[in-house]
Amino acid sequence: MAKSGGVSAPRGPWDPPQGAPSDARQRLAAAPSRFEPTAQAAWSRLRAARVHDYPRTRNHLQGAVTRLSPYLTHGFLGLQEALRDLRLRHGLDLRHKLIQELGWRAYFRHAWGHLGERVFEPLHEGVAPYGAYARELPADVREGRTGVAVVDRAVRELYDTGYLHNHARLWLASYVVHQRKAYWRCAADWMWSHLLDGDLASNHLSWQWVAGTASRKPYLFDAANVARYAGPAWHSPGTVIDAGYDVLDRRARTGGDCGAEPGMHAGVAEPPVHGVVPRDAGFAPAQADALTGCDVWVVHPWCLRDVPPGLLAVAVLDRDFHARWPWSALRWDWVLRRMRGLSTLRWSGSSAQLAAALRGARSLHGVADPHLPWLQRDCGLAMPPSGFDEPGRYCASFSAWWSRLRGFAPSAAPDNQECSTWRTQ
Repeated sequence: MAKSGGVSAPRGPWDPPQGAPSDARQRLAAAPSRFEPTAQAAWSRLRAARVHDYPRTRNHLQGAVTRLSPYLTHGFLGLQEALRDLRLRHGLDLRHKLIQELGWRAYFRHAWGHLGERVFEPLHEGVAPYGAYARELPADVREGRTGVAVVDRAVRELYDTGYLHNHARLWLASYVVHQRKAYWRCAADWMWSHLLDGDLASNHLSWQWVAGTASRKPYLFDAANVARYAGPAWHSPGTVIDAGYDVLDRRARTGGDCGAEPGMHAGVAEPPVHGVVPRDAGFAPAQADALTGCDVWVVHPWCLRDVPPGLLAVAVLDRDFHARWPWSALRWDWVLRRMRGLSTLRWSGSSAQLAAALRGARSLHGVADPHLPWLQRDCGLAMPPSGFDEPGRYCASFSAWWSRLRGFAPSAAPDNQECSTWRTQ
């Protein structure tokens, strides 16, 4: 499937293309302060979690959510570390809603591990025929000018910050798939490319859940639901979503594209996405002889935790991955600032080139990730523990997976026990 948005080389990690509107520059300049790319910021968010307010307010856009997801996705801290901290400091158990929501992240990784590339294809037939859906996202959606306030505000917030509250993601996805009849996969690719916390399993399986290709019914919402959980600026009375659930369900199953609301609506330019490493990022071709006799810690976009002492930090960017899955300039800058701050050597190349060069080290240390499966397959690094004592066989739903949990996994003592080591011969 074609990627959403064009792919071009940025002039720099924070430099919008020539001719970019001034508001794009302001967006790039302001957004990072909302999620500082540091381990201290990650732990501060975790320690500030309002766990007692979370169950009651989590569905509200201004509720007591943690906003930890960019840090968990990019490995500033691991899921097992977060669970351990919440258990030790607050005594939370499996019944607590925050623990269950963190469980969704583990479940999506469980599903990805068993399904592989199938997570990018419909797990079963959806609520409308395959041919009913367009393979391109409507321009008015991409530009936030649908005239439906909840949709347009969500698009702007996604572009401005790289983050959306989970409820806003559900609303946006439901509108796109069921009211505008855009195929879930092209829409999932589009959202992923702009998210700071974009995890392929979480994002794409969530879109499938909304679309009804990973669940047995479509996720639908109405204007009253928005009014209950969002502030007045998001309210959308009198629009296509201001209808009964019977009408919304009928549209999802049989209707066509409802189109934008009548009239002219101001929009925003979609920030470009880039499938190549920024030219001034400071990453050179991999050189295996540079690691002879070295004990190496592998820094990559999904392992941005602090580097243990005594190890040579080598940052790697997989050109093959990013050519397939481009990022916004906002995400590139956020990740690159952290990678540069952690590493001594910085390499980009194909997965085969990077794996061959890393194997030139005396020993490799670090954490693998499903986004870069070659780190486990070719370099011997282990996947991070989820923190849950998970069932061994595949569970087709979160509820089945959750019911088969045997509890929390035994906690590793020091943090570096969550990492793995591969000794070269």
